Amino acid sequence: MKLQQLENNIGYTFQNKELLKRALIHKSYAYENHVESNEKLEFLGDSILEFISSKYLYSHFPKLSEGEMTKVRADIVCEKSLYKIAKKHNFSDFLYVGKSEISSHGNTRPAIMADSVEAVIAAIYFDAGLEQAEKFIIENLEEEAKIASQNVGQKDYKTVLQEKLQREGEVHIVYNIIKEEGPDHDKRFTAEVRCNDVFLAIGEGKTKKAAEMEAAKKALEEDK
Repeated sequence: MKLQQLENNIGYTFQNKELLKRALIHKSYAYENHVESNEKLEFLGDSILEFISSKYLYSHFPKLSEGEMTKVRADIVCEKSLYKIAKKHNFSDFLYVGKSEISSHGNTRPAIMADSVEAVIAAIYFDAGLEQAEKFIIENLEEEAKIASQNVGQKDYKTVLQEKLQREGEVHIVYNIIKEEGPDHDKRFTAEVRCNDVFLAIGEGKTKKAAEMEAAKKALEEDK
């Protein structure tokens, strides 16, 4: 009954319920209970996602160059984008995670939730074929594709901030990583940006670069 709610959330009913269940089994749970994890499904789902998103961009955005399509695809199949899908459909309520992950709220970790979306894509493919998998992908990513295609080619936040601050002359902009937390497979970094040693903003991300980029974005927003 519980998985039926997830089927309602994603708008697809599985013929083989075991496929859906396996797509939701994190390796920590699999290890503790001696069952198969969702890692192989995730591997295949990643490839299906990349193919379908490439096909969609080719068909719907004919004016984009090959390089621009690559950038847009990277934006829409990234962890952040997949995590949004998982969050939208409440995947965290249905994930099977081990005791160690339960204690640290592993079922809500962006990386684990994003991986489960790829696994579910592969499960849908095995259950009903490529057409249904494509339907799920497009329904959940077409808005992201539209936004990413509009922003492609724009300068990144660090470059924009630097250009803005240097309008009145040379300035000294520094990014510092002030916090690093989480296990190796799910790190979170916090960065600050300073201009001439004056604090501007703080940002967080899964990589140092992402944290710095978020800090630059916040600095630009706060300076509006």
